[in-house]
Amino acid sequence: MGHLSQANFVPLNVAVLTLSDTRTLENDKSGQYLVDNLQEAGHNLVDRRIIKDDKYTIRAVLSEWIASDNVQVVITTGGTGFTERDSTPEAVAPLFDKQIEGFGELFRHITFLELGTSTVQSRAIGGMANKTAIFCLPGSTGACRTGWTKILKEQLDATHRPCNFVTHLKTVKAEG
Repeated sequence: MGHLSQANFVPLNVAVLTLSDTRTLENDKSGQYLVDNLQEAGHNLVDRRIIKDDKYTIRAVLSEWIASDNVQVVITTGGTGFTERDSTPEAVAPLFDKQIEGFGELFRHITFLELGTSTVQSRAIGGMANKTAIFCLPGSTGACRTGWTKILKEQLDATHRPCNFVTHLKTVKAEG
């Protein structure tokens, strides 16, 4: 686990990806929740997209962001359930250099305390790819709230002790 020698907040460059056949910018409450809260925490929204839950389209967008010198964190919402169209874990997991097993485990533990056994149907996952952290949350606004407030807000904050993900992320190249 990495430790940061200084305790200063470091704004991160975050991209948000909503996976849905029906959502638009006007009605994407989960994606908007993530955008509002990551910006309120002091991070930078560097890209936001809404795409259909298609594993090849998901991989294409994520591969672009993983290769980018400007994206340090990706948060997805949607596609983690068990319907025929839910393919986020299958699309994303092959891109990981390292899986963050504890993310999905902790998310399910927290949601078990909130929802009971229904959490067994959550396939939330996280991992690292090219020093880019990727966290895949379910599509409900409640799930995004839980993921952000109970896990991601602290883990994406360089001041959080004893450890956080900031030290493991790629350095963003200065513009200009």
